[in-house]
Amino acid sequence: MSSPIRPKKLIIAVDGPAGAGKSTIARLVAKRMNFLYIDTGAMYRALTLKALRKAVDISNAAQLTRLAKNTRIDLENNPDGSIKVLLDNEDVSLDIRKPEITKFVSDVAKVRGVRKEMLHLQRRFGGRASCVLDGRDIGTVVFPNADRKFFLDAEFKARVSRRHKELKENREAVTVEDVKKDLKNRDTIDSSRKCAPLKKADDAIYVDTTRMTIREVVDTVLGWVNH
Repeated sequence: MSSPIRPKKLIIAVDGPAGAGKSTIARLVAKRMNFLYIDTGAMYRALTLKALRKAVDISNAAQLTRLAKNTRIDLENNPDGSIKVLLDNEDVSLDIRKPEITKFVSDVAKVRGVRKEMLHLQRRFGGRASCVLDGRDIGTVVFPNADRKFFLDAEFKARVSRRHKELKENREAVTVEDVKKDLKNRDTIDSSRKCAPLKKADDAIYVDTTRMTIREVVDTVLGWVNH
């Protein structure tokens, strides 16, 4: 008797710059499809948190790489579609969203050794089940053979406005100018780093979210996934 045919695991990659809405969209798409949601940015944030706690020199690539090799990071999906981030078994889901983490996460994420460790972890997570991953290099490096790839983008002004609104909702005291400075810095680091820079995969579907609602973006992505 032949073995039952198991449905193929699907991998959906969502890349884009900070503030383009990729985390929100990826989470909602995963929830709609009952897929695992993997926020790769949260993984780098968790490592950044640990580096700051241990007073590791953020400019020291060797120290950051050693730290990554000796750190356990786990992601768990909550019923509402959000994720719980565990750093060495501690729930740091809220701590990793603080401004001081945002300030340094791109510097940590540009380290080649750190990205290598995270790559192995991300691929292991992706092998668990059908999933939606968001980040900067999912469709180009982490899963270059993903079933569907999307590159979400938006005008700089819109990205600043969205991020500022998000931070205010989280009761973070930041000005629009602070957000502008942070996004410009992150854009520069993410797009110019030597290892896995932010860029659109050749076969990724480009979605300009500037004048779209969240629901419109989700429906657009799902439309292509089900195409």
